[in-house]
Amino acid sequence: MLVNEFLERTAANTPDKEALIFQDRRLTYLEIDNFANSFGNALLELGLQKLNRVAIYLENSVESVISIFGILKASGVFVLINPQTKTRKLEYILNDCQVNFLITDNTLAVKCQGELTDLKVISIDNNLADDSFWELIDRSSTQKPINTCIDINLCSLIYTSGSTGKPKGVMLTHLNMVSAANSIIEYLGNTCDDIILNCLPLSFDYGLYNLLMPFKFGGTVVLEKSFIYPFQLIGLVNKEKITGLPLIPTIISIFLQVKNLGKYKFPDLRYITSTGQAFPPNHILRMSELFTQTKIYSMYGLTECKRVLYLPPEQILTKPTSVGKAMPNVEVYLVDEQNQRITQSDEVGELIVRGSNVMQGYWNLPQETAEVLDSANHLRSRDLFKTDAEGYFYFVARKDDLIKTGGERVSPKEIEDILSELIDVNEVAVFGVNHEFLGQAIKVSLVLAAGSQLTTSDILEYCAVHLEKYMMPKHIEICQELPKTLTGKINRKELEISHTNLKN
Repeated sequence: MLVNEFLERTAANTPDKEALIFQDRRLTYLEIDNFANSFGNALLELGLQKLNRVAIYLENSVESVISIFGILKASGVFVLINPQTKTRKLEYILNDCQVNFLITDNTLAVKCQGELTDLKVISIDNNLADDSFWELIDRSSTQKPINTCIDINLCSLIYTSGSTGKPKGVMLTHLNMVSAANSIIEYLGNTCDDIILNCLPLSFDYGLYNLLMPFKFGGTVVLEKSFIYPFQLIGLVNKEKITGLPLIPTIISIFLQVKNLGKYKFPDLRYITSTGQAFPPNHILRMSELFTQTKIYSMYGLTECKRVLYLPPEQILTKPTSVGKAMPNVEVYLVDEQNQRITQSDEVGELIVRGSNVMQGYWNLPQETAEVLDSANHLRSRDLFKTDAEGYFYFVARKDDLIKTGGERVSPKEIEDILSELIDVNEVAVFGVNHEFLGQAIKVSLVLAAGSQLTTSDILEYCAVHLEKYMMPKHIEICQELPKTLTGKINRKELEISHTNLKN
């Protein structure tokens, strides 16, 4: 099965079913399928070849949804790029995967001008770029394009920052994505009656799958541009009779701060999901009290394989700090530092994942791929876990220095590289510190040149220009020197301990 068949099969079976609600627009499966057919044909007419990469650089929108399926119908590969992405990272991604087409809007298109001379730009607005999105659709056939892909062909590249600081393109085939969707749908028990509220960016794989999966099981997606205010969220959940609500811990924290939340009723809400990190136990208790008829799923996953573990809702109060067991059709186990499988409970080891949902590797990065993926497609997560006597998994720590903040993984080196370009910065270390709502907050420790007039406010302003919002530091510390290891490397662990001691 191909991912574009999620739409095609549902459109054939229930053409008049409401598929997508976005602001004041309500589209059926047949309408979206026709738009996607037209856009796919337009791309082919413009010269798209099989497995060419097409970047979607947009906020969540009707055009984003049509683009994803239109690209796949034309045998292309879609690359979703977060609209918050700064110019430097955008340039890198577009060049790295040799994008052939870019779908964007007038405002965002300005960032791309002059970066790729051979790039064809399609704008959802009418007065900029090579072609207009809706004009292409209007003049193209609604007949289904000829698709020459099979399920082991590449479907999508999802870029994520790695420990090197450069974004890495996770290569996912149709089989990878269909397999992940099937497994998640199975344990969530989704049916065509489900209505999913998705306020997560589609460039985030969690948001993407909460668009793709409902199209597979024939449900309805209520799509928002971004996270909405708690009272808007409450109103929309009840107005549209939402049954499924995917959230991240950061949003849940904000949501739970609403005064008198207990007076609101959510009669249709069947489940809430969260991924990125385990729920704080106090949040679990409050949610269980507020959503007495709603199943709560705590989950763990990686962009490299989408989802790995989930905690059955009936265990949420008895095992609140666990992220559960392997989802259907996935094998997981732990290994020690000698790469030997761990069989004892409570022993910490690296999580290894095996299944048809596991990526094919990182685009153009054979060495990085070999570090995490062996010949039998066993994926090293680089995350440390332990299990209890019943085999439930508990996240312990990150094996490397990646910071997970508000559901996002952030590379310290990427921030360090940016800050190192700031005049008067001699040394810089970036690391994660515990945070009640974010899981981890980003802290920066710097050594400045003698006599420097730089202030923490100056550094924050510089970060705001060069870093995405989720990468912004919460703490900045100017030091006389940074602690070093015996080999002369900056000792981040010691900095983390110092921060904890300072707080205590």
